[in-house]
Amino acid sequence: MGSVFSAIEKSGPAGLVLRAIIASLLGIFLLIGFIVLRRWYRARYFRRRNQRTVALRSQWDDIVSGKIPPLDWRFDPLDCDIVESILLDQIEMSLPDDLPPLLNCLRLSGLLDMRIYEARTARGWKQRAALLALGRTRAKEAIPALAAGLDSRMGEIRIAAVRALGRTAITEAAIPILDRVVDGKLDAPERSLKTALANCCRSYPEILIRYLEQTQGSVRELLARVLAELASPDLGEELLVLAGDQLPEVRASAARALGNTNMSYTLPALHSLASDAEWFVRLRAVVALGQVENVAKTRILLRSLCDENRHVRQRAAWALARMEPQLEQILEDVVATKDDYALQAFISELERSGAIEKIMGALDGSGQYSAQTTLLEVVAGARKSVEKTGKAAAAAAGVS
Repeated sequence: MGSVFSAIEKSGPAGLVLRAIIASLLGIFLLIGFIVLRRWYRARYFRRRNQRTVALRSQWDDIVSGKIPPLDWRFDPLDCDIVESILLDQIEMSLPDDLPPLLNCLRLSGLLDMRIYEARTARGWKQRAALLALGRTRAKEAIPALAAGLDSRMGEIRIAAVRALGRTAITEAAIPILDRVVDGKLDAPERSLKTALANCCRSYPEILIRYLEQTQGSVRELLARVLAELASPDLGEELLVLAGDQLPEVRASAARALGNTNMSYTLPALHSLASDAEWFVRLRAVVALGQVENVAKTRILLRSLCDENRHVRQRAAWALARMEPQLEQILEDVVATKDDYALQAFISELERSGAIEKIMGALDGSGQYSAQTTLLEVVAGARKSVEKTGKAAAAAAGVS
């Protein structure tokens, strides 16, 4: 062996190349050996994990009830990890009546306290994992530790804390978020804040009204958008105050919320919002009118059908085209507006909904050459105009 190395050293530049080749081959064999060893170890680990999962599943009821004491599995890292994963999965899917035994097991075993400690003291990805795990527990004891995560200097930790508070779906979990948002002390993406607040305030949206009174600007718009998703008739006339707000986005959110109320004040409020100066407020009002079960909305929708904004006209036509018992009368009213854009929008929606043939058949079978015949001619003309417009748009798209 020594003679081989001495021969390589005496060979000059060729020896350097040979040594490089040998080193490369040695590195390749070591890498292959590491990959094979790692695959063997991971296969062994997952095989053992599967065996322990089956064993623990067979004893699951006794583990949850406490017949098998936590000391039997708590200090085995693999068993502890498996039990915690199963507990968190079941907590997320459990109904409120099935939740207490699972949370009791989490508390008595010390898993909840362990995660709270990690959320307060750990750093980096370990703290983030602890925060997300705490959110899955849906335990009120986790709220203070999660609220502390909102004050972290790291953006990922703040986002994890917001998401975790939202996953608890507890009204009390919304208070730390709302307090910091109102004071301007929470820097987190709007989408994460909106989702978290919607989950936490779903059972008690009235809490958002109290905070809305203290806010202005973008924060007020954010809370109004969340409230619009959760609005119910229980909010009462509080929504009317938002309908007269100075911010257009808040008025638009109020219009969306009013669509879920269907109270005595709903239609007058939406009537006013359908005449708003901002087009997207009018659009939200028209969309909300489509959800309201009140025949009196027809007059408001007919006026919106002649709106200067194309999107408002389309949504008004969509709502009118689905009022089947009154479609023939609505068609006459649309023709009476003498607005070509309104008529085209309405005929297009009738085509999409499949009601156009029914209306034309009913008018054609009336046997009267009067308003019905004239109406048929108008509908046929509008229909041809719509088809012509569609072909022109298709041709333009083909050219481009």
